[in-house]
Amino acid sequence: LHVRVRVIVSLKAMSLPLLPGNSFNPNVGKTRFHKSHAFDYNRDVPVFVGEEKPGIGGRPLQGQSTQKNCSVYPKGVGGDKPAWVAFDRQVLRFHAYFQEAVHEKREEQYRIRRCTVYFYLEDDTIQVNESRVENSGIPQGTLIRRHRIPKPPPNDSSYYIVDDFNVGQQLVLHRRTFQLTDCDEFTRNFLRKLGVRVPPPLETPGDPYSVHRGELSAAMQPLRPYEKQDTLRQFLDFDRQVLRFYCHWDDTDSMFGDCRQLELHYFLADDTVELLEKVPLNSGRDAVPVFLRRARLPKEPKSLHQPGVATKRTVLNVFGPTGHGGRFILDSLKTGAVQTEHYHESDLTIGAVISVWGRRLLLCDCDEFTKEFYRTKYGIEKFEPVLVQQPATAPTQREMPPYNGFGSEEDSLASCLNLIPKPPRRDFAKFMEKDRRGLDSNVLRLVARMDTTRPIDMDRRFIIFYHLSDDTITIFEPPQRNSGIIGGKFLERGQIAKPKVREEDATVYYQAEDLCVGSRIQLNRHKFVLIDADEYALRYMEKHAEQFPHANIDLILAKLKGPAVSHISEVQRLFS
Repeated sequence: LHVRVRVIVSLKAMSLPLLPGNSFNPNVGKTRFHKSHAFDYNRDVPVFVGEEKPGIGGRPLQGQSTQKNCSVYPKGVGGDKPAWVAFDRQVLRFHAYFQEAVHEKREEQYRIRRCTVYFYLEDDTIQVNESRVENSGIPQGTLIRRHRIPKPPPNDSSYYIVDDFNVGQQLVLHRRTFQLTDCDEFTRNFLRKLGVRVPPPLETPGDPYSVHRGELSAAMQPLRPYEKQDTLRQFLDFDRQVLRFYCHWDDTDSMFGDCRQLELHYFLADDTVELLEKVPLNSGRDAVPVFLRRARLPKEPKSLHQPGVATKRTVLNVFGPTGHGGRFILDSLKTGAVQTEHYHESDLTIGAVISVWGRRLLLCDCDEFTKEFYRTKYGIEKFEPVLVQQPATAPTQREMPPYNGFGSEEDSLASCLNLIPKPPRRDFAKFMEKDRRGLDSNVLRLVARMDTTRPIDMDRRFIIFYHLSDDTITIFEPPQRNSGIIGGKFLERGQIAKPKVREEDATVYYQAEDLCVGSRIQLNRHKFVLIDADEYALRYMEKHAEQFPHANIDLILAKLKGPAVSHISEVQRLFS
């Protein structure tokens, strides 16, 4: 006994080197011996958070789980951004199925239900949708709404992450076992980037009742044979695609007919045709919005068929009497049906002549979309428009009605130019230039007498005011004692027209250059002779000599120079 104790003491006293296998102390080589705190504050309330915290030095405690609670992606996937930014709107899609037991039913004991599982990478949420099956009697659609789903017990403290998804794995979602059979191309490439090997797709098994229903549906024959025309495909491919042609219709052979320009629309979605007429301005025709309503256009129009001749289906009498008690079926071959040939897109080309219910239309041109359509589908490269020469028509001149005497002539003419008469526009620039400015009145005053042989009117004198701002004339008569005529305003201010030589002549108003000393004018059937003018009028005429030739000194000298040169000898004798 003493020897054994001595040996043990001697072994403890011996110092063994710190080499692997020579020491069993777990703290050998460690440098961190901190202890994680187990309490924290949540909304100012102290709570215990030590369930997920490790022990001393970061070492897991005994019985503590080390499973990840959320998806962790490698650094090369998604960059340095958080998952809710890097993987926004990125979803992994898996095809799956689950088996459901059927009780108390002889035809089936279990049922296979196919569904699609979506895993959202941004927040590790899961959604399950079931594909709709015809006549299943089961409310299908969204089986599990989008949310995070915990794993089955005993791991119900953790949630499903991206590492739990792969083809061939089973997921228990709310007590239902889903078998993943396949995934889409994006999911397969994403899992390969994470370093996961994705196995080939698995085959979804079928349940006996679904197989039995499929065999019955395949062997079932409809009581009424029908002809299925796949028009939905054409509608989806060519919806809102319209071919546009510009047409010419020569209707000059008929009474009061002329050439018309039309626009043909061919709808590729259902092979229908629509015609619109381009009505030119002032053509005398009503602008009808649609010339031909949208419908299929037959190549050879026929008379109206009798009831029962042209039908969509053909009825065959199998046996029995006609009427009540007989047996009938529908003929899928349409024996004896009336076939009507309609225009197709291949019949419409530039230069072709089509018959639109007896009216022959020439296709002259088309738009760019139509040219690209025929170039792509039929390989046509030449699209030369057809030029149609229109018969030359002489332009019609508008004839204005004669003046009726009401109001001014311009005001009455406005009712002929517009449906809603507009007042005549004034020359505003001339009005601002020739309006009164200080002592410069811009009004010419002239003295006139009547050009008459009546003794009572020969001694009457008149003052004519010509307003340069708007070319209007006002006449006043100064009162004379013992004349028997009351003086005052003789003519209201307004524009006065010159007398016309013919009735069809245009109306011309008196201008400032028509008024000079010695000239004779006629104002509203009264003839006047201008005998004098005030100093302002004479100076204005001399200042604007280019407008008033009677006040132009150069013209006057030129006129006087001619007779003087021809009679130079007599002039010299007179002044010698």
